[in-house]
Amino acid sequence: MSTAGNAEQFKQSFREEAHEILVDLESALLELNENRADRELVGRVFRALHTIKGSGSMFGFEDLAVFTHNLENAFDEVRNGRLQVGAELIDLTLSALDQIRAMLEEREGAAESEVCAGILARVRKLAGLHEKPSAKSQSSKTQHGPSPGTGPVRQWAIHFAPGPDLLLNGSNPLLLFGELRQMGGLAVKASMAMVPPLGELDPERCYVCWEMVLATAVERDAIRDVFIFVEDSCELGIEPIGEPQASPAASGDAAPRGLEEPRASSGGRRSYDKPDTASSLRVPAARLDQFVDLVGELVTVEARLAELSARRDDPEVAEVAEEIERLTAALRETSMNIRMLPIRATFEKFRRLVHDLARDLGKDVELTMEGAETELDKTVIDQLGDPLMHLIRNSMDHGIEPSGVRAERGKRATAKIHLSARHSGASVLVVVSDDGGGIDAEAVRQRAVERGLVAANAQLGEGEIFALLFQPGFSTAKQVTDVSGRGVGMDVVRQRVESLRGTIEVASKPGQGTSVTLRLPLTLAIIDGLLVSVEEACFVLPLASTLECIELSTADIERANGKHVANVRGEMVPYIRLREHFGVRTRRPELEQIMVVESGEGRFGFVVDRVLGNCQTVIKNLGRFYRHVQAVSGATILGDGRVALILDPERLVADAMRAGAHNHGARASPRAGPGTLGPPARSEQGIVGVR
Repeated sequence: MSTAGNAEQFKQSFREEAHEILVDLESALLELNENRADRELVGRVFRALHTIKGSGSMFGFEDLAVFTHNLENAFDEVRNGRLQVGAELIDLTLSALDQIRAMLEEREGAAESEVCAGILARVRKLAGLHEKPSAKSQSSKTQHGPSPGTGPVRQWAIHFAPGPDLLLNGSNPLLLFGELRQMGGLAVKASMAMVPPLGELDPERCYVCWEMVLATAVERDAIRDVFIFVEDSCELGIEPIGEPQASPAASGDAAPRGLEEPRASSGGRRSYDKPDTASSLRVPAARLDQFVDLVGELVTVEARLAELSARRDDPEVAEVAEEIERLTAALRETSMNIRMLPIRATFEKFRRLVHDLARDLGKDVELTMEGAETELDKTVIDQLGDPLMHLIRNSMDHGIEPSGVRAERGKRATAKIHLSARHSGASVLVVVSDDGGGIDAEAVRQRAVERGLVAANAQLGEGEIFALLFQPGFSTAKQVTDVSGRGVGMDVVRQRVESLRGTIEVASKPGQGTSVTLRLPLTLAIIDGLLVSVEEACFVLPLASTLECIELSTADIERANGKHVANVRGEMVPYIRLREHFGVRTRRPELEQIMVVESGEGRFGFVVDRVLGNCQTVIKNLGRFYRHVQAVSGATILGDGRVALILDPERLVADAMRAGAHNHGARASPRAGPGTLGPPARSEQGIVGVR
């Protein structure tokens, strides 16, 4: 790879790291807005700004470094007690983060925009910083730097041995030393022991390592932050020397003790424990997706090998097939775990949304979170942002009442929006709830009648009424605002959740609030399934939702008087015969099998001809021509080359309940006891359920 290519690669790496720092910085700012006296949060904000500034200059983002330096100075004033944290400082810094993101993407005119200049002017005025620092002074990092700290001064021995590609990735060690000099007195000694003979020297590689002594009042983590973007490719040791000195804050003139000669090791370098630089590895998402796709193909080939082994009855082939099956299962589990990410980052970004909307709407709202460490497939997380954003905006605008109304109802002045996530079998439940006024079911019904979605005399249950909220263009807002009222948000939620093979459940109590639950699959790539057959057709049921398998004989059917229910240890469980549901006209066998599954509406059975066994199922999309087939969530290729449809138990139950209500006019719940299946608790799209 060329030097320019290397530089761009590491520049992109800096962008990715900086975006992660910005997410943490935004979260810290919003926490600081609620706890303005928290010195730890102030330090967290300051260190993040300092890291972005220093590393930005090192990777060629000079304008970003100049811009961030002003924010850093403002929070240095806060650290030193000369400036108080207020709403204006928080709002200015949040706006500045948006500009920093634009600069990271190098959008045209981002650094020279009027917005950017206005933010800088207000920050300098607020912090009493009247002189605008020059870009040159920013680059040097030796002037106008923040004070290094206010605690006792101590000396730190720093061993810095960069990798040979330090210069190729655009890093400049002199800038790192400039950052350290801002923190206190610095003595530096270079070791040339690794420099090769002139004929073998590559001018683009780094052969020098450095031993330093830094006298400063800052802690080890702050020193390590200077090396954050090069630490993974270097040897770095930071060790204290002696005890802290009981003296005032360190200054740039603080003199460290004499730099000792490095203790020689076999390579002529000072002996330090080398940090574990391989604890994490950044991999492009596209490469990870390709890896998972290849594992999926391997699962399919393994199934074919198992099929061949069973037919040949060869012990040696069977042994190899079993070993391949074991290794494939382990590889599949590992690849799935690699794709799993905590939902915390997705949740955290909504702190800013709630903060900004609360200000714009004039409402006092706090965001609380639970289960942020719950893990989902990266593909699911990437597509979850828009649905959650629309649900939160809807809660803020329609659900949360104005302060005066809340006071009249005896509610606390600060409203609450709660985000939670938890595992449930092979699914994850993500819930957005509020303590607002709830959904006015009658208002929703009247609006639907006005729009011609339902007849004026239609008898609708609460679940069917709530399902109307997800119809395209539906809105109960009397006027269109910047936040909502156009009727596109909830439709987007429905479409995105459908594309993820998930479901939505809405629960609401007038005057108490609303809760929207998204039931999402853990992964969209490979699942454990149970292979069943009806006549010659094969189907897969998700194993995680399958509870047990029982036999269904002709005598059992006669005892139930022909009703689609089975007695499972004293509990009457309604069942769906897949043969009838899919219109298979051949004669059913004398002995069938009932697969009992757990659905959102309780226990249901699916009657099949045979149960063929467990299988690892690689999910393949059916294509856009079959996107409206609700009961089938995908397909997979079996070991013998046949295609098996992957069934969605939740939607199969909804289809059967609708059919039962339509054919028999039954209004009883399926939990009520023997009889035909009850009415639908879901919308015509089969995705909305209400408890």
